[in-house]
Amino acid sequence: MLVDSHCHLDRLDLERFGGLAGVLETAEAHGVTRLLSVATDLESWPALARLTEPYPKIALSVGVHPSEDGGRAPTKAALTALGRESRVVAIGETGLDYHYGADSADRQRDWFRVHIAAARELGKPLIVHTRAARADTLRVLEEEGAAEVGGVLHCFTEDWAMAEQALALNFHVSFSGIVTFKNAKQIQEVARRLPAERLLVETDSPYLAPVPHRGKPNQPAWVRHVAEFVAGLRGEPLERVAATTTANYGRLFGVTVEAE
Repeated sequence: MLVDSHCHLDRLDLERFGGLAGVLETAEAHGVTRLLSVATDLESWPALARLTEPYPKIALSVGVHPSEDGGRAPTKAALTALGRESRVVAIGETGLDYHYGADSADRQRDWFRVHIAAARELGKPLIVHTRAARADTLRVLEEEGAAEVGGVLHCFTEDWAMAEQALALNFHVSFSGIVTFKNAKQIQEVARRLPAERLLVETDSPYLAPVPHRGKPNQPAWVRHVAEFVAGLRGEPLERVAATTTANYGRLFGVTVEAE
């Protein structure tokens, strides 16, 4: 059994997949039976909740992506209110992205701190996006006591030094389809060295499809390709990586995952 620990089901072109039921059917055929659909803004969260409500094996997060600056600003009150919903297992996607948004760095840091405060109040882990903001990401996490709840640096694209610092802050590291790319040597080194108990895999679908589907719209089923590639890097059978990442998902997000 595999888990896609980070996808955006409300961003998929569901018609091309035969609806959400079709997405889940294809995922299950690839051994993927659990999904975490991650929120990126407050406006679309109610629709995401309605879309996924019939499917108990889909968990949710609540948060505002650092690049989403055109909608409602996150407040601790709003995040904690939604975060108490029964299917919400994490706060985020939050973090810092200076690649395109360096001019909004102050606002991003403020929002990041709000998410961490909400996560600590709820006792739920954080889903962190970081791009071109390594030092500030780690600094804010440390200053705001994020280690109390931990979480995951999703779609990891940094080096082993940052991974070590994330581990020290009680965070997991998740690998997306990027790890399968030919030029991703730095990320592949981290995937080889990471302690098994902090390892997660994801798709970030509909983005970042792994090899052999690079360039196509991604889907949760293809987390299997990520897991197979990571297993090869680590010299482990797919079954071990699947079991490890599934157990890590259940422990981190407080989800009971039974063998299926």
